[in-house]
Amino acid sequence: MKRRDFIYKAGQTGLALSVLGLASCKNSSKKNSEIVEAETSVVEDPSLFFKISLAQWSLHRALRGGELDNLDFAAKARSFGCEGVEYVNGFFKDKAKDMAYLKEMNSRADAEGQQNVLIMIDGEGALAHADDKQRLKAIENHYKWVEAAHFLGCHAIRVNLGGANSYDDGIKAGIDSLTTLSDFAKGSNINVLVENHGGYSSDGQWMHKVFSQIKNENCGTLPDFGNFCMKYGENRTCLEAYDRYKGMQELLPFAKAVSAKSYDFDANGDETKINYLRIMEMVKSVGYTGFVGIEYEGRNESEDKGIELTRDLLIKVGKQLS
Repeated sequence: MKRRDFIYKAGQTGLALSVLGLASCKNSSKKNSEIVEAETSVVEDPSLFFKISLAQWSLHRALRGGELDNLDFAAKARSFGCEGVEYVNGFFKDKAKDMAYLKEMNSRADAEGQQNVLIMIDGEGALAHADDKQRLKAIENHYKWVEAAHFLGCHAIRVNLGGANSYDDGIKAGIDSLTTLSDFAKGSNINVLVENHGGYSSDGQWMHKVFSQIKNENCGTLPDFGNFCMKYGENRTCLEAYDRYKGMQELLPFAKAVSAKSYDFDANGDETKINYLRIMEMVKSVGYTGFVGIEYEGRNESEDKGIELTRDLLIKVGKQLS
């Protein structure tokens, strides 16, 4: 039974999946990851053109503070009614080659009816680095995560295209790195995705120039609603920002995943900085029907509440676009 065949009832949030337009199914599991399969009944809601996943970064404070363990992330995602999970390698950094641990991650995801969607890779080097030696080392560092993603049944890894000293040299280095890494990942059926994540990668036009020249079909973008700051000052104050709507328009033609970043919400449940309806219209217009990952990054709500608000806004907007 595949993960994508399961949709579960939201638990601690008190939100039934009927609100999500999805039927619930029951699952029972034993300790030590003994999974007992149960009959399922899945009814897809045609009003939502996308599926909802949870990006692990939404819970980074709980994970870093020891309140949540990486192995419990799938259960947490299920409690919000999500269908998929997006991991961050930093929360299991030393486990890329630990098959027993990865097997346990798979078992936990299966038990909770979650599809392992992707792994976001940080700390393994800049793939557009001006120094070829460092850049080639960064490519090699990512190989183990391609293999881990394949073992987990993910469809992609997200990488960082930083380190460039100049606009044009960065494009050249980025194309070379992504081509090499995508060639390696092709055999594992893994997509290599780049998120707008600071520096030149937050410049939509620069990213468009990179991806319009890449030939590999398993290479694309992961457009993030919020990461369009190209230069930061003290206390992470943005000194130079790219127009988010123009940037999304430039990144979406190459998208194989989408990240719904959120910060703050008004009394109506709308994001105060990002027009979700406008962006999701763009997402729909390119024919994207995959996962949209909740990535709450605000400070004014608890992580759980921020995730719920983001989820509810995605559902509301999705129904408006039906």
